Amino acid sequence: MLIVLPAIFIMMLWKVSFKSKLEWLLDSLVTVVLIVWLFQAGNWSWIGYYFRFLWLILLIGAFIFSWKKVRNLPFVTKYTLNQKFSIGIYVVLLLVFGTYNAFIVKSYTVDEKGIELTFPLKNGTYYVGQGGNQVLMNYHNSHPAQKYALDILKLNTLGTRAKGLYPKELKKYKIYEDDLYSPCNGKVVNIQNDLPDLPPPKSDPENPEGNHVTLLCENHDATILLAHMQKGSIVVSKGEKVKTGQKLGNVGNSGNTSEPHLHIHAEKDGKGVPITFNDRFLVRNSLVR
Repeated sequence: MLIVLPAIFIMMLWKVSFKSKLEWLLDSLVTVVLIVWLFQAGNWSWIGYYFRFLWLILLIGAFIFSWKKVRNLPFVTKYTLNQKFSIGIYVVLLLVFGTYNAFIVKSYTVDEKGIELTFPLKNGTYYVGQGGNQVLMNYHNSHPAQKYALDILKLNTLGTRAKGLYPKELKKYKIYEDDLYSPCNGKVVNIQNDLPDLPPPKSDPENPEGNHVTLLCENHDATILLAHMQKGSIVVSKGEKVKTGQKLGNVGNSGNTSEPHLHIHAEKDGKGVPITFNDRFLVRNSLVR
């Protein structure tokens, strides 16, 4: 979808012979809202984070080239039944993709007060695969306890999360075995450390968190869960007090997970609590360097 769909719409804008400026305008608007939607909501870590900027460049080029072809046409003309049908399709698509973009705008903001944490990973470019206050950007959003959860990946120099599209070898994922640090001063309230790391696409729905550390941070009454850690890597104990930046263990692929990543969320009384890093509320496609 991140390649074929934008390619089709940009090619149509570039190649189609329009009968009026109205047809061109509707086609252009549909293409713009489609590209903007995919730019923000697509998970670009699969084919390359920086690849998404190529579509913006091609969109600008197609817009300029097509305008040169239609600038002398009338704004409206007498339309055949097929042309009227096409205009109707443009209007429907504009409403659909426009609505998607409106939902995405919502995902960037929260009304609730968030918990400020220190980012728990270092030495790399980290990518938010799931995050935000809307289910189109963050599938966790439909689960009350994980409403503001983040799934974090690490990008290589090509802007992808792994060597290959979906490798089974865990070490081909850039984030696998990365050191994981405490995001706050606090106390360890629970750990799990003996579950296996599974080769994708295997998962363990019986133990959804996998190996994990649960923290109760100072000055907050919400618990922080860091999940899917590497088997045997956890170096803190239940009841231990920890400092911000203290190593907790390593990122793994245990539990109900599709591939190596860090899952982190804050929860209070069964409800998700927003978390921020340096006052940033992270959403899908956010980068932390």
